[in-house]
Amino acid sequence: MQATSGTYNDKVVRQFAVMTVAWGIVGMLVGVVIAAQLYWPTLGEGIPWLGYGRLRPLHTNAVIFAFGGCALFATSLHVVQRTCHVRLLSDRLAAFVFWGWQAVIVAAAISLPLGYTQGKEYAELEWPIDLLIAVVWVAYAVLFLGTIAKRKVRHIYVANWFFGAYIITIALLHIVNNVAMPAGGMKSYSAYSGAVDAMVQWWYGHNAVGFFLTAGFLGMMYYYVPKQAGRPIYSYRLSIVHFWALIAVYMWAGPHHLQYTALPDWAQSVGMVFSLILLAPSWGGAINGIMTLSGVWHKLRTDPILKFLIVALSFYMIATFEGPMMSIKTVNSLSHYTDWTVGHVHAGALGWVAMISIGSIYALLPKLLGRDTMYSTKLIDTHFWVHTLGVVFYIAAMWIAGVMQGLMWRATNSDGTLTYTFVEALNATYPYYLGRLFGGLLVLSGMLLMAWNVYQTYRHAGTPEDQPLLPPDAADARA
Repeated sequence: MQATSGTYNDKVVRQFAVMTVAWGIVGMLVGVVIAAQLYWPTLGEGIPWLGYGRLRPLHTNAVIFAFGGCALFATSLHVVQRTCHVRLLSDRLAAFVFWGWQAVIVAAAISLPLGYTQGKEYAELEWPIDLLIAVVWVAYAVLFLGTIAKRKVRHIYVANWFFGAYIITIALLHIVNNVAMPAGGMKSYSAYSGAVDAMVQWWYGHNAVGFFLTAGFLGMMYYYVPKQAGRPIYSYRLSIVHFWALIAVYMWAGPHHLQYTALPDWAQSVGMVFSLILLAPSWGGAINGIMTLSGVWHKLRTDPILKFLIVALSFYMIATFEGPMMSIKTVNSLSHYTDWTVGHVHAGALGWVAMISIGSIYALLPKLLGRDTMYSTKLIDTHFWVHTLGVVFYIAAMWIAGVMQGLMWRATNSDGTLTYTFVEALNATYPYYLGRLFGGLLVLSGMLLMAWNVYQTYRHAGTPEDQPLLPPDAADARA
C-alpha cells in the first residue's frame, strides 16, 4: 500500500518476522545435520562443502545472525515505532536494511561451505562480507536511533535502551575485531597476533553473546512480556538498574574463555570476577520479567505465547547461573573443551534466544495482518511442548556427556599416567550424541510447525495494511 505519515512502517517488520522463521529452519536443519555427523562420522564423506568443519560455522552464523538477527530487527523496529508513536525515520533506509541483511546471510551461506573463513568463532566471515555487515549495521543504527530522535513522547521506554545499547556495542565489537589486511578477494590476515588476537576475539565473542544474544533479547522481554500479560513491568526502577548494571559489567567478562592459556593471569582473574558479578543483574532482570505475571499467573494455562516468553526467562536464568559458575577457574578446568560448554551455549541459544524470539513473533505478527491471533493457538501450544522437550533432551545429554568427559580426561593412576585414553572417553560419550540429535530434531520439528502456522495465518488474512499511528498522549494499547 501507499506509505503515509499517519501509519507505522509495518512492512519491514513483517518481512523480518517471516525471515526469522525461514532462517530458523535453515540454521536448525544444518545443526541437525552436524549433530548426525557426530553420531555417523561418514555422513557427507567425500563432499568438502558438507564437511563438519564447514557446516558447523554455517550453523552458528545461521542461528545467531540469520535467525536471531532477523528476530532482533523485526522486534526492535516494531517496538521503537509503538513506544515512540512515530513512523520509522526512512522507508528506503528500512528497505535497505532488510535486503542488505538478507544479502549478508546469503553471502555467508555460500562462502562458509566453500571454506572461506577467518577461523574466528562467531566472526568467520571474510573481509568483503564484514564490510557489508558494517554498512548495513550503521544504516540500522541510523534508522533505529533516528526514529527515537523524532519521537512524539518525551520518555524513552527501557526496551529501547536495551535495543540501542546492543546496536551501538555490536558495531564497535564487529569493527574492532575484524580489522584485517586483505590478501585476495576472500582472504585476509588479522591486524592482531598471538594472545592479543585471542583476547580481542573473545572480547568480541563473549560480548556478541552479551549484547547480540542478551541485551537485544532483553529488549524483547521488556516489551512483549508486559504486553502479552496485560500488566505493567513488575518494577520499572529495577529495569533501569538492570540495564546499567548489565552494560557496565558485561564488557569485562570475555577473558573467562581463555582460562589456563597464555593470557596474563590477572586478565583471566578479571574475566572470572566480572562473570560472577554478572549473576546479580542477570537474575534481577529475569525475576523482573517473571514477576510481571503477579496476579495473572492463570494466563499461563491458556496462553501458549506467554508460556514461550516466561519459560525463555527460566532458561535465561539457567544459562546466566551456569556461565558465571563455569568461569570459576577450578570449575573451568573441568568444563572447558567438553560438551558441557555445548550444553551451556544451547541452553542460552535454544532455551532463551529461540523461545523469546518465537514468542515475540507469535505475539506481533497476527496484529500486523489484521488478526487477533495466529491461525491456530493449539499449534502454538504444540510447538511450545515440542520445543521445550527438545531443549531439555539436548542440554541434559550435553551436560551429562560434558561432566563425564572432564572427569575421564583428568583421571590419573597412582603412577601419574592417564586412566583413560581419549578414544575411551569418546566411546563413553557416543550414546549421548544420539540424545542430542533427538533433541535437535524436536526443535526443528517445532520450527516447521511454526512455519505452517505463519503460512496459514497469512493465507487467512486480508491484504496487510500498516497500522495507524497512536496520538502522542495515547496509551500504548497495541501489540
